Amino acid sequence: MDDGRWHFYEPEHGHGLAHDPFNAIIGPRPIGWISSLSADGVPNLAPYSFFNAFNYRPPIIGFASIGWKDTVANIAATGSFAWNLATRTLAEPMNRSCAPLPPERDEFAFADLTSAPSRLIAAPRVAESPVSFECMLTQMIQLEGRDGTKAETWLVLGEVVGVHIDRALLEDGVYQTARAEPILRAGGPTSYFAISPENEFHMTRPTATA
Repeated sequence: MDDGRWHFYEPEHGHGLAHDPFNAIIGPRPIGWISSLSADGVPNLAPYSFFNAFNYRPPIIGFASIGWKDTVANIAATGSFAWNLATRTLAEPMNRSCAPLPPERDEFAFADLTSAPSRLIAAPRVAESPVSFECMLTQMIQLEGRDGTKAETWLVLGEVVGVHIDRALLEDGVYQTARAEPILRAGGPTSYFAISPENEFHMTRPTATA
C-alpha cells in the first residue's frame, strides 16, 4: 500500500520531476576525463560522468558516451586512450574541456592544459593531472534496451597498461585518495562534490565467522 512516502515512476513514461534523478541517485560518480588522439594526430580531451573501474586483473576501466563523439571515434580508430584524474584544482579546466568543439580543435589548448606524452600509447595525458592511466581498448559495445532496441550510447572498456602517479600522493606505499581531492559528478545539472580527508572513515571487511 502506498502511504504517500514514495515517489514511484517508470522511466519509459517519464519521471515527473524538475530534473531526472537517475544520475543524482547513482552518485557521486567519478569522472572519466578521457584523452585520445585521432587517426590524423589531433588530440582530444573530454569528461564523461558515466565512468568506473570494472576489474582488478587485468585492470579494466570504462566509460559510456551518449552519442558517437570524437572520443569514441578516436578510440575506435587508434585502439587506445588515457584517463586523467580530475581534481578540485582542475575543476574549471575539466569543465572547459567539455565544450562542443569541432574535431579539428584541440581541447588541451582550449582549456589551457598541457599535453604530456604517454609511454605505451599514442594518446597524450593531461600533464597537470596527478594520476593518469594509459589504456588499450578491449571492448566497444553499443548498449541496447530490454527489447533489443539499440541505444545511441557506446560503452568503451579498456585495459590499463600503464599508470602515472604523482609521488606526493603516496605515503608508505599507500595511495592517499583524499589528498588528491578528486571531484565527482553529483545530482543536478551543475552539481559536483570533492573528496576531502575530513570525510574519510574506515571499516574492515568481515570474516566468515563474524
